[in-house]
Amino acid sequence: MNSEIKAFLKSYINAIFGITYIPNKNAMDKFDCLQIFVKISQLGSFTAAANELNITQSAVSKKIAWLENKLGFALFHRNSRQIQLTTQGVQYLQYSERFIDEMTHFESSLKEELEQVKGQLKLSVPSSIATQLLLQPINDFMDLHPGLTVDTSVNDRQVDLIESNIDIAIRAAVLEDSGYKARFLFNNQAVYVASPRYLLGREAPILASDLQSHNCLTYSLMSPSNIWSLRKGGKVDAKVMVKEVFKSDSPELLLEMALLGRGITALPNWMVAEQLKTGSLIQVLTSYQSIALPMYAVFKNDDYQPYRVRAFIDYLIDYFQALDKSL
Repeated sequence: MNSEIKAFLKSYINAIFGITYIPNKNAMDKFDCLQIFVKISQLGSFTAAANELNITQSAVSKKIAWLENKLGFALFHRNSRQIQLTTQGVQYLQYSERFIDEMTHFESSLKEELEQVKGQLKLSVPSSIATQLLLQPINDFMDLHPGLTVDTSVNDRQVDLIESNIDIAIRAAVLEDSGYKARFLFNNQAVYVASPRYLLGREAPILASDLQSHNCLTYSLMSPSNIWSLRKGGKVDAKVMVKEVFKSDSPELLLEMALLGRGITALPNWMVAEQLKTGSLIQVLTSYQSIALPMYAVFKNDDYQPYRVRAFIDYLIDYFQALDKSL
């Protein structure tokens, strides 16, 4: 049950019944009593209600006596031949029927959330991935499920899913919060690139040590941003303190600065694939690999996850598996 529904139920029960909503045995007893009270009012007798609910007449009588004691007034006039609602009982019946209808409606809505792809899906995604990798699968998924709306927050920093009310965050990070789960999507493999304009009159770096004589454009969310780890054969071959002339937490800005000829940068291969194809960027240090960042769909560790969340994560996994293996 989400926080909005909990808050509604709490205020609703307080306003209508004058009790504090606490999901314990006493609260459950009171709801059972309300259902029995409504059933007696509909059928006109304790015996008929007991038969309908498949409980003993004694149990019915005890429930109503308990409820009347809690309320502080009688619900029925009783004699040997019939029962009749008191004035307070008539008013309380209206509230009880309304409350039970609301509870039934909410239970149905919650069940639909767990079984159908509908409602709002809230995402938190890195800026570059949002525009280049996620727009298509989000759009396709929405085509498949017209009852779904999507609220996407573009943010390159980690967010608190619970505090921000985010369903799924796409991120490359080790999970430090046991309240989260993660499923692998793809490996974010970076390549080293520079523009022909920057390399004009300069020797392109071949060895890791060559970087020390070049201007570098760094990603500020990597710590430290001016230390680059270059790998060979799956192992770190060299760590270089680079000349950091421009840094940003936006991969898009790093790409634009590289295109303007400001220096060498490391960007995901899918992000620069078109520029490498057209020649507006040139790959350097081709014998090295940067550290691959596995990308995950991170979500809250809830026992009853809305189906839209589970279905979208499954869809993303299938989507990225179908993409080029170079991702």
